[in-house]
Amino acid sequence: MERRFASHPNEVKQFDTERLYKEFHVPVIFAKDELKLVLTHEDRMIVGGAMPVAGEVVLTTNLKELGVGSFLERRELGIINVGGPGMVVADGNSYDLGLKECLYVGKGTKEVKFLSTNSANPAKFYLNSAPAHKEYPTVKATLETSESAKLGSIVSSNERSIHRLIHANGVQSCQLVMGLTQLKPGNMWNTMPSHTHPRRMEAYFYFELPEDALVVHLMGEPTETRHLIMHNEQAVISPSWSIHSGVGTSHYTFIWSMAGDNIRYDDMDPVPMNLLK
Repeated sequence: MERRFASHPNEVKQFDTERLYKEFHVPVIFAKDELKLVLTHEDRMIVGGAMPVAGEVVLTTNLKELGVGSFLERRELGIINVGGPGMVVADGNSYDLGLKECLYVGKGTKEVKFLSTNSANPAKFYLNSAPAHKEYPTVKATLETSESAKLGSIVSSNERSIHRLIHANGVQSCQLVMGLTQLKPGNMWNTMPSHTHPRRMEAYFYFELPEDALVVHLMGEPTETRHLIMHNEQAVISPSWSIHSGVGTSHYTFIWSMAGDNIRYDDMDPVPMNLLK
């Protein structure tokens, strides 16, 4: 498991492109029959992925990194499948996950395994884990059963549907908030006008981007913005003080996940467009 440390906004102002990528960009989420994990000290969120092909992939790491006896001893886990059909086995209980289906796994779960139904079309399980102080039941959620909303318009190139999966009015958690946003064809902007939420960090995972397409992800303080070029199936870590917005050369889908002081989806500080620099 790779470890990333938290950064101060005054320090980030001095970063060149290489340093920005090193601190905030997660270039590889999925590798055949591997578990890929990045632990960030931004609210101690873990971002990663599991892609089982030849066999099962087990949720495990060097537990000295977490100081516990099992991965989820003091953590909760959110999973969204962005690949072929697959299965998650949590303490012997099996959950089938199709494309864009979500599973919340609660604190105290001893063993989690990931499997694909068809090795020729493997599942790709995108993972987010946050510290947890209370046990909540393991629950599956789908886009059809989620709290959803249609936002934006073709005029502003941001017509999209947003699906809240793990949040205060949906699947219950300690502090993990997780959902998925789909842009309609012909629309490229996400989360604009932008905002910050100083009470929690956020991570974005971009997918369903054509091979020759990209997203220009904006980050940084509203008056000191920076950017990262994102390609398909890559993630970005966003500190609590940073905006998180982007524009693509094509429409795409992204998963957003947050951890911090609360689980209120609408707890954010809007940034007026004329203040962005």
